[in-house]
Amino acid sequence: MRKAPTILHLDMDAFYASAEQASKPSLRGKAVVVGGLGPRGVVATASYEARVFGVHSAMPMAQARRLAPNAAYLVPRFGFYKAISEQVMGLLRELSPLVEPLSLDEAFVDLEAGGAAWDEASARLVGARLRADIRAVTGLTGSVGLAASKMLAKIASEQAKPDGLVVIEPGTERAMLGPMSVRTLPGVGPATGDHLRRAGIHTVDEIVEAGEDELVRLLGKAHGHGLYAMALARDERAVVAEREAKSVSVEDTYDVDIHDRVRVGLEVQRLADRCVRRLREAGLSGRTIVLKVRRYDFSTLTRSETLRGPTDDPAVVREAALRLLEGVDSTGGVRLLGVGVSGLADFTQEDLFAQAAGQGAELPVEEVADEVPVEERDVVVERRWVAGHDVRHAEYGHGWVQGSGLGRVTVRFETPDSEPGRVRTFLVDDPALETAEPLPLVAVVGGRRGGS
Repeated sequence: MRKAPTILHLDMDAFYASAEQASKPSLRGKAVVVGGLGPRGVVATASYEARVFGVHSAMPMAQARRLAPNAAYLVPRFGFYKAISEQVMGLLRELSPLVEPLSLDEAFVDLEAGGAAWDEASARLVGARLRADIRAVTGLTGSVGLAASKMLAKIASEQAKPDGLVVIEPGTERAMLGPMSVRTLPGVGPATGDHLRRAGIHTVDEIVEAGEDELVRLLGKAHGHGLYAMALARDERAVVAEREAKSVSVEDTYDVDIHDRVRVGLEVQRLADRCVRRLREAGLSGRTIVLKVRRYDFSTLTRSETLRGPTDDPAVVREAALRLLEGVDSTGGVRLLGVGVSGLADFTQEDLFAQAAGQGAELPVEEVADEVPVEERDVVVERRWVAGHDVRHAEYGHGWVQGSGLGRVTVRFETPDSEPGRVRTFLVDDPALETAEPLPLVAVVGGRRGGS
C-alpha cells in the first residue's frame, strides 16, 4: 500500500444521460432514460432526476416506463459518447502515462507515475483541477476518488457522486470500510453477498471478525483469500495502462422472437459483418468464431469454431457463424443472437481458398441475400428516425427526434448552446429532413460550431 492517496478514480456522472441533457437544452433538469426502447430493452443510464423514481441501469425498460412515465426515453448515441470519452481520456493522459480505462466513462490514473502528485495536498489539487478541466472541455461533470489503492479510490469516487471529490487518507481505511456493506468490496455480487448474508456476515467488519479460514471455507481458496485481504484494505493491484482485448463481439435482442430459420441466418450474417467492422477498426483479427443464441425460453447456447489462422475476412466469419448455427435448434423461436471473435491477433493469415470463393465478400448482406422477400427489402430502405438522434432540416436547422410513428416524425429544433427549441412534425419522407452528426457540447474556441 502507498503512503499517499496518489491513485485517482474518475467516474463521469450518469454519463450517457448527462451527455443527452447537455446536448438538448429542453431536457436539462428533467428525467432522462437512455437505453433500448423495444419491449425487451434495458436501461443503459438514467439521469439523477430519473433515479428519484427508482429507475437504474440494467432495469428492464418496461419497468422504467412504469416508474417514470413522463421521462424522456432516448436511444443511445455511442459514437457521440465515445467522442466525449476520448476528450476525457486525453485529459487523464496529460496527468500520467498510466491510465487504465474501465469503460467510456470510468478510469484509474496513477498520479505518482506521471509526477503529477506525491502527497495528499498535491493529489487533492490535481483532482480539483481535473474536474474543472472536464467541465470546461466537455460541459459535463465527473466525480473523483483519491486513495492509496485502486479499490479505495473507486469507493471514494462512489462516495463523491455526483460532481464531487473524496480523498481517503492513508491510515483511515480500516475504520472507513468497517461499517460498510460487504457488497462494497470488489468481487462481491448478489450471489456472493447472499451467501455471506446466510452465514451472518453483512459488513466488512464482520468479514474480518469471521477470519480468513472461514472465508476460504465459505467461498473457496482464491476468492476467500482475496476478499479477506480487501476487507483489511489490502489491495496491491497496479494501474495498468493498456488492457488487451480478449474478444470482439456484437449481439442483438429482438422485440419479437424470430421463428423463420432463413431470417435467423440473415441476422447471423449481419452480426458477423458488424463484428468484422469492429475488428478492423481496432486493427485486429481472430482465430475463434463464437455464436451465441438465446432461445424463447431464455436458455442460452454458445458454439465456437477455431480456424487455422487469424482472419478479418467477413466472408470467412459469416460462413463459420452459419456453420455453427446449423448445430443449434432454434425451434420455438430466438430472442437474442450474437457473433464474436476471440483468439485475437494484430495480423491476418490470408485464407486464399476463401478469397477465391468469395469475390463478393465485401458486399453487405442485404445486397447478396436473394432470399429476402420483397416486403422485407422495402423495410430495409425505409427511412428510420431514432428517438434522441440528430437531424437537420433545410429550413429549421439542427434538431433531434422526439418520436416517430404513423408516417410522421416529431423533431425538436435546438442546439447545445441555444434556448429550449420549438417542436415541429413532418412526414417521415420529407425531403428537407435528413440525419445529422451530433454537435459538440462546448463550442470550439476561435471558430463556429458546425451547423449552428
